[in-house]
Amino acid sequence: MTSFSWRFGLAVMLLFFPSHGAAEELSLLEGWRDVWLLRFLVNLLGYATIIIPGYLLIRYFKRTSYLETGSGVCYTVIKACVFGSEAKAGLLDDVPVLPRNEGDSGSSVKQAIKLIFCAAGLQVSYLTWGVLQERVMTRSYAATPEEAGEKFTDSQFLVFMNRILALTVSGLWCLMFHQPRHGAPMYKYSFASLSNILSSWCQYEALKYISFPTQVLAKASKVIPVMLMGKIISHKSYEYWEYFTAVLISMGVSMFLLSSHASKHPSTVTTFSGLVILVGYIVFDSFTSNWQDNLFKYKMSSVQMMFGVNMFSCLFTVGSLLEQGAFFDSLAFMTRHSEFAFHAVLLSVCSACGQLFIFYTINQFGAAVFTIIMTLRQAFAILLSCFLYGHAITAVGGIGVAVVFLALFLRVYARSRKKTGHRSGQSHVQKV
Repeated sequence: MTSFSWRFGLAVMLLFFPSHGAAEELSLLEGWRDVWLLRFLVNLLGYATIIIPGYLLIRYFKRTSYLETGSGVCYTVIKACVFGSEAKAGLLDDVPVLPRNEGDSGSSVKQAIKLIFCAAGLQVSYLTWGVLQERVMTRSYAATPEEAGEKFTDSQFLVFMNRILALTVSGLWCLMFHQPRHGAPMYKYSFASLSNILSSWCQYEALKYISFPTQVLAKASKVIPVMLMGKIISHKSYEYWEYFTAVLISMGVSMFLLSSHASKHPSTVTTFSGLVILVGYIVFDSFTSNWQDNLFKYKMSSVQMMFGVNMFSCLFTVGSLLEQGAFFDSLAFMTRHSEFAFHAVLLSVCSACGQLFIFYTINQFGAAVFTIIMTLRQAFAILLSCFLYGHAITAVGGIGVAVVFLALFLRVYARSRKKTGHRSGQSHVQKV
């Protein structure tokens, strides 16, 4: 880790925990990595060393009217990164992405096979990803059964692993298949990328303090902050049934959390730090989805979005890891524990494949079917985690889980009814 980052970690530690004497300061310096807030702040410091110079360059190119005065080899790159090549579409629905195949495009047997393929791909990818995520963050690794195990603690490295493989897959996809002409300034992906990194970091980090079922249920309830963020960022309005289901979700989550109790597994106890990190995950993730919605007003495909966001994510995370000296420490951990290396790679493969299955499922069957599949996946993930890792759920907690998923299915049903009514209304207008 760089000397500056060490001093920063020590300064913040002393700010929160005043000490007297060099021995105490040294002890704090050695143990700062155990405080999640300090690691979060140091990560932000690493991202700032990339974001601030980038921001100043963008301001410079815009202030000097580079589009009119620029020339040379770098002109095309700077134009694409800072200015883009096309204006926004008027509406999100006007984006010329690949058309979704309708149900009558093939036989019902073929459609059923496609649906089974999509559902199986999503379930296998994300259920495996969830199980591995909990395994990596809550269990120890030992080279031999006789040795004392050690835990992997750097959530940011796992985020980097996921993003580098997703970047590779999306880049190859863009090269192999035709994509719409890209028009968005590349720097705009950095906003969604930063919030996506922070949400992923919080997701991994939270498992050190809360149980996996609690995390899954909180992720299922993120529709509430997404609605709030949509009002703030996009000035969206919502139907009465959306507010009703949001209240149901809040009730279900509250029932589950209030019924949770400490079990014989200390790692599964819900703590205040875990809840704070979980709130951070939900806030960052809500911003990511709403910012990506705005970006889709430019002409781009989902895979282009995946490539742009993951490109900045790799840049931010590898820069921060190198500045902290944590990149090579994590690689050393991988060399010491081949099982961890296998888990980390498989985790990344599941994440990248899951994203591709998401795009394919929405393209073939629409968002409603995709949401149903993913809602079922969350329910299966809770059951699988309880079975493998011994999490206990009380009767009241089980009712809370059922209420949450009932509300999610009600949302899917109401949204599909609304879309059906909208289509029938359009058909009636066309006939008239």
